Order: sequence, then C-alpha cells, then structure tokens
Amino acid sequence: MTRAAVRRVEDERMRPGAVAHALARFESAFRQPGRHLNAPEARQPGLEVEDARDDLEEAARHLPRGARRDLGRLILRVDEEFERRTPPNPAPGNAFAEGGRRWSRIRDL
Repeated sequence: MTRAAVRRVEDERMRPGAVAHALARFESAFRQPGRHLNAPEARQPGLEVEDARDDLEEAARHLPRGARRDLGRLILRVDEEFERRTPPNPAPGNAFAEGGRRWSRIRDL
C-alpha cells in the first residue's frame, strides 16, 4: 500500500524513483567512514544529501496518512543519523533554508 502511494506521488509530483533515490543517497552517505560526514569539495545544488532529505519531505507531504506515517519512520531514522554524524553550524547566517526546511548542520571538508 505504501509503495503504491509513493509511486503515485512520484508520478504525479516528482519523478519516478525519487524516494528510493533519496534514501539511497543517505545510505551511501552514511556508509562513509568516520564520525562526521564529509562535505563535497564543491556545493552541487540538487545533489547534496540535504537535498535528498527535502525530496523525502516533499513526497511525505502528498502521501495519504498511513503511507506518510510509514515514510515518516524512515525520515526520522535518517534525521537521527544525520544529526549524529554532523555538528551544529555555529554561524547561523550560513544556514540553508528552502521550502521551510532549515539545514543548520555542517559537514567536514
């Protein structure tokens, strides 16, 4: 039921496979060795792991309640691991805000 709902949202509002792709980007990032996530050498809008989180939020926003709850559990685990692997950004002016989502974490270079 959740897969069908996600597929419908992807087809209507995103692109096919957007949710699986976003989750795969986090899985890949979380496989990095070390305590903190490494930042890419150059910012690549749309390819940052934080952008994958925004894709998950977008999908969840349009899902029916049960599917939203299922995806929400995955998003919660992603958020917890991301927070565990990134220190807070001490310079609030550097926080990236888009669509109401605020990223105030930093990654090591």
